[in-house]
Order: sequence, then C-alpha cells, then structure tokens
Amino acid sequence: MAYRAPVDEFQYIFDHVVEFDQVAKIDLFAEATPDMTSAILSEAGRMCSEVLSPLQRNGDLHPAVLENGVVRTSPGFAEGYRAIAEGGWIGISASAESGGMGLPMTLTTAVNEMMAGACLALQLNPLMSQGQIEALEHHASEEIKAIYLPKLISGEWCGTMNLTESQAGSDVGALRSKAESNGDGTFAVTGQKIYISWADNDFSANVCHLVLARLPDGAAGTKGISLFMVPKYIPDTDGEPGVANSLSVVSLEHKLGLHGSPTAVMQFDGATGWLVGEPHQGMKAMFTMMNNARLGVGGQGIGSAEGAYQQALGYALERKQGSTPVEGGGTIADHADVRRMLTTMKAEVFAARSIALSCAVAIDMARATGDSDWLARAALITPIAKAHGTDIGNEVAHMGVQVHGGMGFIEETGAAQFSRDVRVTAIYEGTNGIQAMDLVARKLMDGGDAAFRLLEEVEMAAEAERELFPNMSEALWSAAETLRETTEWLVSQEDLNERFAGAVPYLRAFARVLGAHFHLKAAKAEGGSGPRTHLARFYIKRLLPEYAAQLTHVREGARGLYALSLDELGA
Repeated sequence: MAYRAPVDEFQYIFDHVVEFDQVAKIDLFAEATPDMTSAILSEAGRMCSEVLSPLQRNGDLHPAVLENGVVRTSPGFAEGYRAIAEGGWIGISASAESGGMGLPMTLTTAVNEMMAGACLALQLNPLMSQGQIEALEHHASEEIKAIYLPKLISGEWCGTMNLTESQAGSDVGALRSKAESNGDGTFAVTGQKIYISWADNDFSANVCHLVLARLPDGAAGTKGISLFMVPKYIPDTDGEPGVANSLSVVSLEHKLGLHGSPTAVMQFDGATGWLVGEPHQGMKAMFTMMNNARLGVGGQGIGSAEGAYQQALGYALERKQGSTPVEGGGTIADHADVRRMLTTMKAEVFAARSIALSCAVAIDMARATGDSDWLARAALITPIAKAHGTDIGNEVAHMGVQVHGGMGFIEETGAAQFSRDVRVTAIYEGTNGIQAMDLVARKLMDGGDAAFRLLEEVEMAAEAERELFPNMSEALWSAAETLRETTEWLVSQEDLNERFAGAVPYLRAFARVLGAHFHLKAAKAEGGSGPRTHLARFYIKRLLPEYAAQLTHVREGARGLYALSLDELGA
C-alpha cells in the first residue's frame, strides 16, 4: 500500500489540539496564515505521496554503495532529492535573509514527518542540512554564512554532522580528533569519525561537514572541543566548489536498516577547515543543531509509525482468514485482536504526533517572544518528543509486522522494512536512555517548575471537561496528579543515580499523560461524539493506565538495580 500523507490530520491538530493559531498571530510568523499553512501542508503532502513514497523500497533493495571512493545512491534518490530541494523544503524554517522561507518550526516538523513516512532513508539527508543551517545561522562568521547558507538552503550543497568516534561513543568529550592552525585563518583537521549519516552522495555539488575537534590548547572533556566547517571541496574565490579537500569516505556501514542512507566512516587527514563559533565552544554550537534535530528524529519515528500503520491497515482490510466474529468486511480487520492492534497503532501515532507538534509550537513561541516559560517548555518536551516518538515508531512498526502475520516476516511485503529502518532512531541523536536522563536531571534543575506548569495546564483542562467526559477527565486528572507527586519525589533526590534509575519509565509516563491530554482536546473539538472521541476513550481507558506501573518503577529509585553482582548477572 502506497503512503498517503496525512495532511488532514496535521490540519486538525494545528487547528484544535496544539493551538498553532497563537504562533501565526506573532509578527515574526505573520506569513503563516491559515491559507498559507494549508497550501504548504497540501503541496508537501502531494510530493511525499507521489514522488518520495515510490522510492521507499528502492532504498532497501538497492542500497547506497561506495565505488572507488564515491558514494552511489539508490535509484531515484537523486530525483527525489531534487524535488525536495526545488520545493524549498530544506530551508522552510531558515531565515528569509539567507534564502529560506522563515516559517515556523511547527510547519517544518509536519513536513519532515511526512517525508520520513514516505521515505525515511532519503529524508535523513535534508534533516542533516537543516540542522547545519541552524548552527551556522547562530554561530558562524558572516563570511561562512555568505558562502554556505544560500547553497545549503537551496539544496545545491548538503550538510552533515561529525561527532562520534569509535573509542568515545556517546562520550563526545573523549574524542581524539585534532585541529591545528594553518596560520591563515584556516585549520588542519585530522581524525576519524564514525556513523556519519549521508557523509557523501552523487547528487549534490558539495558536502559540508561540521566536525568536532580539539585545538592544541583545548581542555580535556567537552569544554575543550571546537567546531569546524570542513567541506568536501574547498570553495574558490567565487564561493564555488574548488579543489578536493584532504578527507575521504573510508567505508559504509552494513546496517540493520536505512540501507538507502549511506552511513560512513570518515577520515580527515589535515583537511582544511574553518572555525565555527568561538574556540572551545563547539558543543554549544553543536547543541544548537542537535536540539531541533532531536525533535526531527522524533518526527522520523512518528512518520515511520504512520507508514507502518497505513500498510498494516491496508493489508488487514484485504486479507481474509477464518470466520469473523462481527459483521464487517469479512477480513482480518474484524478480528478483535487485529482491531486492538490497529486501534492502538492509530491512537499511539496521534498522541506522539501531538506531543511533537506541541514541542514545535513551544520552540516557535520561545523564538518569537524570548519568554522564559516558553523556552523552558520547549526544553522540557524535547527529550519526550524524541524518545517517545521513536519508541512509538519502533512499537508501531513491530505491531505492523504482527498484523501481517507470516507475511510480515517476508521481505517482499515491505512491512519488515519499517521495523528495520526505524530501529536506529531510538539510538542516534542521543539514545532514548540519554534523553530520559536529560529529562530527570537537566530539565528538572529548575526544581520542576516547567513540569509543574505543564501538568497544571493538563489538570485544568481535565477539570474543564468533567461534565462532557466525566470518566475520561477523571482518569486524566488522576494520572497528572500522580505524575506531579512523582516529579516532586524526583526533584527531592539529590543523588542523580536515584533519578536515572527510573528515568525511562518517568519519560514514558509523562508521554502517556500528555498523549491523553491531547486526545481529550481532540475529542472536545469534535463535540464529544465521533471517531476522535472513540479513539480518545480507547487511549485513556486502555493505554493511559500504563502510567501507574511506570511511576511505581520510578519511585523504586536505584534500589535493587545493583542487588545482583556482575558475576551473578552472568551466572
């Protein structure tokens, strides 16, 4: 079943769930009128459904390969990338001064999710460029901006991020890559990086690598790291690709999925680079790129979930097997367990999508107003959007295989590809465990104020709907109150390991409460009767109760985790 971009679903969430109208009312985003928003969603959806979706299987069946030092991409990917670039979708949120559209991150989040649902392997390319554009806008010199931003935004050049090294992994501060001054304002960058997404391609005129490396006087750890722009081809005096730089693609990783996205080992041998931002402030600049990239990766998980759901639904509506217990189409979709899976998939996608878009709205409001409460809310929801969006991507894709039964285990159906492709999203841009640790540590450093403000909003909304939805509102209010009490307990724990022990279940419980909150808002907008109300009731009655077990886990702290010795674990 071909992917169909859920344009109407995005429009409904914009209009009734995440209050996108407050973003459009701000002068900075005055061009994001209802007509403009609708047109952008429709046009992006058309491209995803008609141009990108047919490439999904190509990337899996005909992976990117490295030939004589050059990456050859999957059939049709060059044309698909050209459609993305020519449509202006890479620079949708980039500044108008540099050639972008200057539109809200909320719209970018929606468009990126649709592209991911259509063809995740290809969508990863523009996501990398978008992150680089943002980092350069905030930290690069005017000279670097003038050369790189217009070409990255137009899609003529592509961008990457080079963080990870084999001996360091997630401990970026342990990197060994070094940079030494050439005495002319440039630096010689030397080192090897691994897991570099879209490190090279055969359809862009240049590939621009943002590389973390340490200057000779850089301190140990993350505080001594600097960031450098190291292009594949060194721009000439006209800003066009000139001589080849001293860098190379060593190899492409053999991966579980995302075969159409070349993930490389990169070698830099005294490659010419330019400092981005201040010396030893590389992590600050990189985090500018990574924060919104984490939201983008959450969207990749949700897009994959949408694609897997659509395929599973299409199969279930056609496959006939056994006698069905209810009147319907006579297909497996009428069996109770299949219906359970399909409804779970649909409910989970809606909740995760709403969380991601609410995070994007907070980012837009923070950017436009500079208000500290909006800044704190965006920071709080970002790890939830990333981790839960990708967890749900994995769970829904896994469930999609199950709906297909034996045919889901057969590669020809394409169901397994969603499960293989989405798996890495829970790992890159900071594993979901790291996201959860960030949530219970750094994001609660304000004493939990941002979390408490959000939970108060949830409780007030639940209170307001007691007459229309007495049972659902009571269930949501109770869940939010228990989450509040657990948050207070976490804040009181001075030993961070006590918080880390329950970080993942805490994030999951928070996502469950937010998901129920958004489902209830959708049901209210419908008037309390209809398919969205049925879906909200399913989520709140059957999925929300998971929060209680998760929060019980949280309050156990680290007690018992170390009861078994390492020897006993291996016994």
